[in-house]
Amino acid sequence: PRTAHTPHPPHTAHPPSPGSPSPRRGWTVAAAVVLALVAGTVGGGIGAYAQRHGDIGAVRLSQAPARDTGRAPDSVAGIAERALPGVVTVQVHGTGEQGTGTGFVLDGRGHLLTNHHVVEAAGDGGGIRVIFHGGETAAAEVVGTDSGYDLAVLRVERVRGLSPLPLGNSDSVRVGDPVVAIGSPYGLAGTVTTGIVSATQRPVTAGGEREGGGGSDISYVEALQTDAPINPGNSGGPLMDAGGRVIGVNSAIRSAGGDLPRTGAGGSIGLGFAIPVNQARRVAEELINTGRATHPVIGVTVDMGHPGEGARVGLPAGEEGTAVVPGGPADTAGIEEGDVITEVDGVRVRSGEELIVRIRARRPGDRLELTVERGGGRRSVEVVLGSAAGP
Repeated sequence: PRTAHTPHPPHTAHPPSPGSPSPRRGWTVAAAVVLALVAGTVGGGIGAYAQRHGDIGAVRLSQAPARDTGRAPDSVAGIAERALPGVVTVQVHGTGEQGTGTGFVLDGRGHLLTNHHVVEAAGDGGGIRVIFHGGETAAAEVVGTDSGYDLAVLRVERVRGLSPLPLGNSDSVRVGDPVVAIGSPYGLAGTVTTGIVSATQRPVTAGGEREGGGGSDISYVEALQTDAPINPGNSGGPLMDAGGRVIGVNSAIRSAGGDLPRTGAGGSIGLGFAIPVNQARRVAEELINTGRATHPVIGVTVDMGHPGEGARVGLPAGEEGTAVVPGGPADTAGIEEGDVITEVDGVRVRSGEELIVRIRARRPGDRLELTVERGGGRRSVEVVLGSAAGP
């Protein structure tokens, strides 16, 4: 018997439920994903190629527009702009020696001020050449020099458009005042540094030795101390106040080794020393007018080997003669050999060098009050400073 066949019920068509993609839409989404991946891959490849080869577009970086370059007159930039034309680089050559320092213009007649130790190498038969900020050069001659004050005046001829620097007053300087130093450290002309006045009336002795072991004159200065960076080549350059006036002549630095050289060796550790402009001005005027500077003196010889405090009036061991000049200022004031001077105008004196520094800071004819110890007693005497010609 035939097996009876039960037919399948007919399929019933149902509309797709909400949220179920239709087959056509699914293909569309898939195609979009593939295209996005392809586009991303191609775009990344093009970007990498452009970055490597720079063939697509050019990079443009943003930048501030140029503005007025004017600066306030009392700003560092303003002071430098006015002063640089009056500052010169001093190049010196002599027999087997040469060096570079700094100087600045004193007047319209061609006088320049610098340090004695800057031009010392010229000696006999040497030469000095100065380079102005604009690049002009000129031969210079020595008008006068003084090793005790470490100052020298030069002169150039037939140079037009000189820019003398205004001189300030070092008696007005106070600790903490801002200062600007200008010079040619290591031959880098027109270098400007800034700092403050770290101390005033700092007793400083510099020199005494030349490179190679030879002797050299010692300078005694009641200096302005500054932390403005001063390096070899800055010697003779101006130290200026916030008004753009010269208040000192940069001359010496203390090195990391502890010695106090003129600025021909070592580098700045923030301890620089400048000759006060009041002293520099007096010496410069004398050098210009007479070719020599005068030194104030009290007419005594000081024993530099004295081990105690103060400055002892006396000859070095083994020397014969008198330590007090007969009829001199000290003799007139009653000072005797063996006396120990401990103060000058109320300021403590710790050594013979300090006594010389304090006296050199004055002028011939000035009156000083000295505190003197003798035989365990102390007394004050007034001395009128005499005058002696410098070396």
